Amino acid sequence: MTDSLSRTHAMALDAADPLRQLRSEFIIPRHGHNDQIYFVGNSLGLQPKAAKAHLQDVLDKWADHAVEGHFRGDTAWMTYHELLREPLARIVGAQPSEVVAMNSLTANLHFMMVSFYRPTAERPAILIEAGAFPSDRHAVESQIRFHGFNPDTDLIEVQPDTAQGTLSMQAIERAIAEHGPRLALVLWPGIQYRTGQAFDIRRIVELGHAQGAMVGIDLAHAAGNLPLQLHDDNVDFAVWCHYKYLNAGPGAVAGCFVHERHADSDCPRFAGWWGHEKETRFQMAPEFVPTRGAEGWQLSNPPVLGLAPLRASVELFEKAGGVAALHAKSRKLTGYLEELIQARVSDVLEIVTPADPAERGAQLSLRVVGGRQRGRDLFEYLASVGILGDWREPDVIRISPAPLYNRYMDVYRFVEEVENWRGV
Repeated sequence: MTDSLSRTHAMALDAADPLRQLRSEFIIPRHGHNDQIYFVGNSLGLQPKAAKAHLQDVLDKWADHAVEGHFRGDTAWMTYHELLREPLARIVGAQPSEVVAMNSLTANLHFMMVSFYRPTAERPAILIEAGAFPSDRHAVESQIRFHGFNPDTDLIEVQPDTAQGTLSMQAIERAIAEHGPRLALVLWPGIQYRTGQAFDIRRIVELGHAQGAMVGIDLAHAAGNLPLQLHDDNVDFAVWCHYKYLNAGPGAVAGCFVHERHADSDCPRFAGWWGHEKETRFQMAPEFVPTRGAEGWQLSNPPVLGLAPLRASVELFEKAGGVAALHAKSRKLTGYLEELIQARVSDVLEIVTPADPAERGAQLSLRVVGGRQRGRDLFEYLASVGILGDWREPDVIRISPAPLYNRYMDVYRFVEEVENWRGV
């Protein structure tokens, strides 16, 4: 066994990690007397220790000031969502006016399609990837039906074309070119949830726009994971959740991006009082005048208790030096996981996620050699020894080392326990 595959090497990598202290900012679940090895930040991020203090601050203000809490201090509830505007803009590569924390991911997707899916008889179609997360597919299908069109012909799904079940850029290019004259919207993931494949957002936007379609991006698995440049990539809109890599808690308030070129657009939208321009909102006039930018798509005042944990998380992104610094560590963690798998357990695990670091984030999707039951047996064994990934039917274990709190030793222990299981 070479040194790079040894426990000593993993420990040395952890000792040299410039971001190692960030782990102490999180509450790590326990397994018996030890910390659990947690690889499920792609499903629910761990709790930042500071989340409780931010929540307590809101509760104390509610207790002490009741309705006046809307107007008191630096964390007044009227402008509470604005505390997140600039850090979120840095995380997704946007201008502050282009982002807002509101609603939930699928609700935001529907609201965005109200404005940016404007089908006609000539252009009724939406293009997505085959095997999209069910919530996205349900939303798209229901929007097509709502507008009086037929998902059987107007919901276009691009099929995987590689042996691993991923999508080449050539397949995406062919599909957009073939269906371009009928496309009203291209809705694409930043990262495909099951395979962990990351996509070239800028190229997809260019292809969609060249055909006259709007382009929206679902960043559920990309926000807080990949360096993003939504403004420069010319994305029309994007939506994401904050409970995965952004650690804001279960069912956390989601995020939304609307490109600046749509800031003054008179495109149709569902309107609500909180989206009305701030200067005249309290005049209570019947006419709706939207706030300029993404905040103009808000409907109701934001749930302040729901936003408080997100503040704790974005503060840690700032402390880390931003997404670029975290992604640099993430590449090393995921690369180390790949190296160990290929050297030591390639007879057990097949990596589905692309090998090119530019085509993946923190997640490796792993197919267990031998079929579904063998995969479930391994998954359950790992959980029994305190290593938690997650299972995606029919045969994939997703392992996602999150750079904010996972260690190289966590990765080493995962592979070591796969070896132990194989030897049983």
